[in-house]
Amino acid sequence: MTSETTKTGPAGAGGAHASESLLELISHVRVVLWDFDGPICRLFAGHSAERVANELVDWLEGRGLHGLLSEEERESLDPHVVLRAVDRRHPGSDLVAELEERLTHEELRAATSAMPTAWADPLIRTWTAVGSRLAIATNNSPRVVRAYLEDRGLTGCFTPHIYGRTQDLHHLKPHPHCLNRALNAMGAAPTAALMIGDTPSDLEAAREARVPFLGYARNERKAKPLHDAGAEHVVPTLEPLLRALRGR
Repeated sequence: MTSETTKTGPAGAGGAHASESLLELISHVRVVLWDFDGPICRLFAGHSAERVANELVDWLEGRGLHGLLSEEERESLDPHVVLRAVDRRHPGSDLVAELEERLTHEELRAATSAMPTAWADPLIRTWTAVGSRLAIATNNSPRVVRAYLEDRGLTGCFTPHIYGRTQDLHHLKPHPHCLNRALNAMGAAPTAALMIGDTPSDLEAAREARVPFLGYARNERKAKPLHDAGAEHVVPTLEPLLRALRGR
C-alpha cells in the first residue's frame, strides 16, 4: 500500500483496493498491539502537551538546572524529549523519578479531557469480540492508560496487557521493549501480531520486534513522517479497518 492510502475515503476511487489491502494485512492477526496517544485517543486534545513541556523545562530551570538541556531540547515542545534528555544525563536519579512523576500527573489531568479517536472504540470491541487479544504498548504512563480505558468502559478489552512507561526510560520506543513484553506475556509470535501506531518511533519499534505495522495519521502532516520512515500501510481513519474486520 502506498501513500495513496491516506487519501482513500470510504467511497473513494481506491476504497475497494484499500479494503482488500487491509483485509490481507489483518487476515492472520491474533494479537493487536496498540499505541495509546494517537490511535486510541488524542491525549492532549484539551490539555496542551506543549504547555506541559514548557512547565517541565521551567521546573528544571527553577532548580538551577537550565544547562541540563540543550537549546533544541528546551524548545522541542515535547515532554518526552525533556524527560529523555534528563535521563540520559542522570539515569536512574531522584531527579528523573520526580520529573517522570510530574509528567504522569499532567498526563492524568489530560486524560480527563482526551478526545477518543474516531472508530477506535468500536474497532477495539469488535476485535475483542472476534477473538483477537489486545495489548497497549505506549510511552505514556500505564496509570494514565488505565484511567482512560476505565472511563470508556474498555478496560476488559486489554487487561492485564498494558505496557507503558517505566523507570527504565531507555526502554521507551523506538526501543521495542514494551512490544516484546506484550508478545512474551501473551505467548504470541511477531508474525501473528499487528502494531498500530502514529509515529516513526512506533514503526521503528515494530520493525525491531519484527511485528507488521499499520500507521494511523489523521492528516497529511502526521502522515508524512510515517511515509518518510518507510511505512507501507497508513490510514487517515480507522473506519475502513473496522469494515475490513467485519468483512473478514
